[in-house]
Amino acid sequence: MQRDQLADFVRRRRLAIRPAEVGLADGPRRRTSGLRREEVAMLAGMSVDYVVRLEQGRSSQPSTQLLGALSRALRLTEDERAHLFHLAGHQPPPADGTARLARAGLVRMLDLLDGASAVVISDLGEVLAQNRMSLLVSGELTGFGGDRRYLTYRWFTEAGARAVHPPEEHEHHGRTLVADLRATAGRRAGDPVVTALVARLRAASADFRRFWDEHEVAVRRADRKTLLHPRVGPLLMDCETLVTPDLRQSLLVLTPANAETRERLDLLRVVGIEEFGVPR
Repeated sequence: MQRDQLADFVRRRRLAIRPAEVGLADGPRRRTSGLRREEVAMLAGMSVDYVVRLEQGRSSQPSTQLLGALSRALRLTEDERAHLFHLAGHQPPPADGTARLARAGLVRMLDLLDGASAVVISDLGEVLAQNRMSLLVSGELTGFGGDRRYLTYRWFTEAGARAVHPPEEHEHHGRTLVADLRATAGRRAGDPVVTALVARLRAASADFRRFWDEHEVAVRRADRKTLLHPRVGPLLMDCETLVTPDLRQSLLVLTPANAETRERLDLLRVVGIEEFGVPR
């Protein structure tokens, strides 16, 4: 671990990012054009004290999960992300496959969509980045490990993942997730990552086996869903999807489908980010 170089790199990247680039307002008393340490801590989901120690070269070796969160918070490119991992004494995750970094252009679009809930998601259903409104609506979605990183896996193996939608929508959402995964499996035929994930899902869930065997195929495009928020109540949301040309990543944007939901989202912005008890 190259502590001094790591400290210098993190500090310089923090100071190079303007608050508006990550959806934060420029305050009148801001003494620097870059992000404050507490803002990086909030975006990365870590303590301010750890960010301070990291920039002073006094931290313990950060985990790969923490480095991934820091990469997203600092809006690092793939080359910068690999450099961050090397400085911390870790091998960087592969640039392709299940551990990909959200594309820089999509992340910039996230930051511009401060009035809507938006995430960047991989073709296997892993949330790679999310904006502040998404955190308010859905909680932290980027910190899962193993198979739990995939939304489809959590949906079919954890009751809590389905509890955020009313029961009458469960079949529709389950079929949509499986149809989208089926399309991915067709595009990535022979990919051992996809094949193994499907095999584990078939072994874990009878509902998944039933839907999978029906061989429905549909790339996620547009949808309407109800989210049962623990603080402000049900949110009826329209979901629009922007897919990259290679179909490997998507930008999912949730907007209010009626005036009541719009009012509840306005209230949620006032309440601010708290611990909403989203299943982890």
